[in-house]
Amino acid sequence: MRGIGLGSRSGMACTPCAVRYEPINPEFFIRNRDRLRSLLKPNSIVILRANDIYPTNADGTMAFKQNTDLFYLTGVDQEETVLVMMPDAVDPKDRELLFVKETSELIAIWEGDKLTKETARANTGIERVEWSSLFESSLHRLVPQADHIYLLTNEHLRASVAVETANDRFIKDCQRRYPLHRYERLAQLMNRLRITKDPLEIGILQKACDITEAGFRRVLGFIKPGVTEWEIEAEFLHEFVRRGSRGFAYGPIIGCGKSACVLHYVENDKVCRDGEMVLMDVAAEYAGWNSDLTRTVPINGRFTPRQRQVYDAVLRVVRGANAILRPGTRMLEYQKQVIEMMEGELIGLGLIDAKAAKEQGPDKLLVKKYFMHGTSHHLGLDVHDVFPPHEPFAEGMVFTIEPGIYIREEGLGVRLENDVLIGTDGNFDLMRNIPIEADEIEALMAAQPA
Repeated sequence: MRGIGLGSRSGMACTPCAVRYEPINPEFFIRNRDRLRSLLKPNSIVILRANDIYPTNADGTMAFKQNTDLFYLTGVDQEETVLVMMPDAVDPKDRELLFVKETSELIAIWEGDKLTKETARANTGIERVEWSSLFESSLHRLVPQADHIYLLTNEHLRASVAVETANDRFIKDCQRRYPLHRYERLAQLMNRLRITKDPLEIGILQKACDITEAGFRRVLGFIKPGVTEWEIEAEFLHEFVRRGSRGFAYGPIIGCGKSACVLHYVENDKVCRDGEMVLMDVAAEYAGWNSDLTRTVPINGRFTPRQRQVYDAVLRVVRGANAILRPGTRMLEYQKQVIEMMEGELIGLGLIDAKAAKEQGPDKLLVKKYFMHGTSHHLGLDVHDVFPPHEPFAEGMVFTIEPGIYIREEGLGVRLENDVLIGTDGNFDLMRNIPIEADEIEALMAAQPA
């Protein structure tokens, strides 16, 4: 059953004890559509389709994941949904249309309730709601009236898409049927809208971070020599789901010992041993928005002098990065400053020679041996959220801060990560309540029953 936003999965009104999320005010989606309308060229039509339900093998399917741009504009978390916007349509009823899947008794038995027209209208603020079966005839009636057709592609800089999406297929079909229209990039506009977070989004992101905090505090009382990485993963998942999350914001990384030096380690199949540390890059989603946390803790509850030395170095870089993640700075300049900061820490740790560091070229290859990834990324409906390339940092953007030091020859990797909202006078740490100081980590682990 897939419904709308912060309501029940079917979008129906429920008593508080029966809902997973509080309902999202439809004014949020109305504002988002109004902002998009203001960016469109005259006499345009926007067509945006839901994601497919993707197959696995035999008759299996993956869990449905909505197209986040469609969700941002409507809050609809249901397959076979189409949004059409045509602000200059002659008939006012054609200026905003939502097409949703028509249910049946058979679908209700096997999948549960789908959206009714009434609940879709109430939750999205879109007055005209039709069944998806009418989309094709409506399309052929409306497109000839438009000059510009806005369609969606995935323009994320790190996207690697091997599977054709519903929107990809529609682009081909639309261009075949209407070859003489002027086609426009919807992603460019959506990226600009989504880069700055609405206060409502900030509240939801904070809830996701609070759920993540509960999971982390739980595992601090669970971790000890002999537990397994997958058991730690299970502890997080239990706490997330019982607090209203649908689960992990992304595939969790739980890596102890040398596995912590593998950036995208996902096996989570090792036993945690005395004297090692465990890196946990794991966080909760809430109502479709995502948090992103990393903590690295000693398995036996006490840092060795070397572990503490590396840990404190990474924490200093977290704080230094937060000080320069400010409005007006651009990502490339920010990353350059963080790498220079990290260079000083690596020299202090005895990992690189000060003279060699001074003589190295601008690529800073000595630093990148131990810190080889970016420091920050946008966060929101997507974990690596969308953004216009080369956009300077600005108030209202939400970023991760996640430096790390990975010493493969020592089997020691430390990464720390918090999520922050950029403000006018300073950044607001959405994870300010999640323990990060080494002394606090040790104290919390020591306070748990053996």
